[in-house]
Amino acid sequence: MAIKVLVVDDSSFFRRRVSEIINSDPQLEVIGNAVNGKEAVDLAKQLRPDVITMDIEMPVMDGITAVREIMKSTPTPILMFSSLTHDGAKATLDALDAGALDFLPKKFEDIARNRDEAVSLLQKRVTEIARKRVMMRRTATRPVAAATTAREPAARDSVRPLAARTTATATRTPVAPRPAVKAAAARFKATGKKYQLMAIGTSTGGPVALQKVLTKLPANFPLPIVLVQHMPATFTAAFAARLNNLCKISVKEAADGDVLKPGVAYLAPGGMQMMLEGRPGATRVRIIDGGERMNYKPCVDVTFGSAAKIYQDKVLSMILTGMGADGREGCRMLKSSGSTIWAQDEESCVVYGMPQAVAKAGISTEDLPLERISERILVELGLG
Repeated sequence: MAIKVLVVDDSSFFRRRVSEIINSDPQLEVIGNAVNGKEAVDLAKQLRPDVITMDIEMPVMDGITAVREIMKSTPTPILMFSSLTHDGAKATLDALDAGALDFLPKKFEDIARNRDEAVSLLQKRVTEIARKRVMMRRTATRPVAAATTAREPAARDSVRPLAARTTATATRTPVAPRPAVKAAAARFKATGKKYQLMAIGTSTGGPVALQKVLTKLPANFPLPIVLVQHMPATFTAAFAARLNNLCKISVKEAADGDVLKPGVAYLAPGGMQMMLEGRPGATRVRIIDGGERMNYKPCVDVTFGSAAKIYQDKVLSMILTGMGADGREGCRMLKSSGSTIWAQDEESCVVYGMPQAVAKAGISTEDLPLERISERILVELGLG
């Protein structure tokens, strides 16, 4: 059965263009169009689409308001289209906070080197987030349970935030058995390892995931943090500023020459690569051109690999939700140096791609639900 898509945009040209791309994939089918947010809310109730593509700026009701209304009445995976401007970045982040799962630049030439690549990327994004629709609707109708402790895992989905409660409905790829800790059943215990750096890599679903993790860290967090989020160049400054306003720790878009300091998170700038150089206690950030041959700019593998060379076994690293396998080789380097790698679990991922890649390769040692990752970090560092 084809994945049913509702296309929402006030531009008839853009609606037609998106519809043609979606319908050219035999697994996808556009079942309706809306010209503003109000129509989108109404059609979401009537048509029950599997995925909605949504513009941000529209008359009558804007896309952000529409996302909030749809999440209240008919929770549905939503892919936002955004302009690559500072204001567009802020609005897109607001839409993700409201419940949208992913976004793409509205100008297709900004997301790929050629038309075929752009078409494939849009189709793949729609297909990936469609896997979340069943769980989103199931949890929307589930009675809210009382808060649980770490010893009561059975009801934890009922109190998990909506964006973190989605799960894939497609056939799951078997993951080879490995010594992993499922975090749901027991209280965490520190391993006793000592760390000098924390590193996090993520992609699709990452802005919300990073916000959930970083906002729970204390102002006196003892480690510098490097963050790699796949994101356009015009978005990372706005995202870093948003995190800085929400978090107790400091968050900044990394700049060439920054000296890593405890309690500060450095977000890799979009369109570039972030590397580390120096030695523990005197590490600097190097921002370099990503190069045309690199699939990801920034790339998790690049940053993690450079961290492994400097910090050896002293890195606490994790891979969060995201499409693809970026981070697997960087994590492999970290593990070979003796560092710790955790992966976000499948249930709480928007897309279980990057975490699955490190889990399937036997690189990660723990699978963690998103809502407990910050707790796990604090316990590991002796802060919780």
